[in-house]
Amino acid sequence: MKYSGWPEPGELVVGRVDEIEDFGVFIDLLEYEDKRGLCHISEVASGWIKNVRDHVNVDQRVVAKVLDIDKSAQQIDLSLKDVNDHQRKDTIQEWKNEQKADNWMELAFGEDMDDEQYAAIANELLADFGSLYDGFEAAAIHGAEAFEETDLDEGEVEAIVGTARENVSVPYVKVTGYVSLECPTGDGVDVIKEALQAAEGNGEVPEEVDLEVTYVGSPEYRIEVQAPDYKTAETELEESAERARALVTERGGTGRFHRERETDEE
Repeated sequence: MKYSGWPEPGELVVGRVDEIEDFGVFIDLLEYEDKRGLCHISEVASGWIKNVRDHVNVDQRVVAKVLDIDKSAQQIDLSLKDVNDHQRKDTIQEWKNEQKADNWMELAFGEDMDDEQYAAIANELLADFGSLYDGFEAAAIHGAEAFEETDLDEGEVEAIVGTARENVSVPYVKVTGYVSLECPTGDGVDVIKEALQAAEGNGEVPEEVDLEVTYVGSPEYRIEVQAPDYKTAETELEESAERARALVTERGGTGRFHRERETDEE
């Protein structure tokens, strides 16, 4: 994705060295449509520079800081020396992430997606998450819930979530579900306690999985699972609820797993 506007002074931008002159370096901005900046020789590197070509090469990918913008003259002044190694590394990684997200947009909505639809969806993601990549990452972690405050329609959300969960690698995924447990027998309280212990796995939950069962309001209990990937989290959530439901049912009660909270807020 390339932005149609202008960068802001102080912004770090990713560019490609297009042309090298004795007085400086012309850099094509890879994140902006038809935008090119000039890094004067005094901003290429610290100290005295004998030959600009000793510091940069044509087609080299660089990170530059925007010093000043003159829209009327179509001029963008850049600095390479004002970018430290940490900023350079982070900016390049963010740019690579956006390239991935741009490809995911194509996977989600097809190669024939028109520019207007792309811009509308991309602007929603940018407004709510700050970047396309962060929007897809939120989709992988939280699913459709992540988009409740957006204006995206159900089909668009489904496409993003489905693509995200197939392609995005995240450090962890958290999923939540609810189980309603009732047991009218004389030992019903004890049965429910045993069912909750079963839901928690009786110490047999995989080490990489964090599973917690909490009371919401009779007869409802919340199950939260944190795992390295969505498939594992979903599997552990469903198995947790099924362990509780099966035990209660076997002992004369009823149990039901559901996604949304049903107990009224107090």
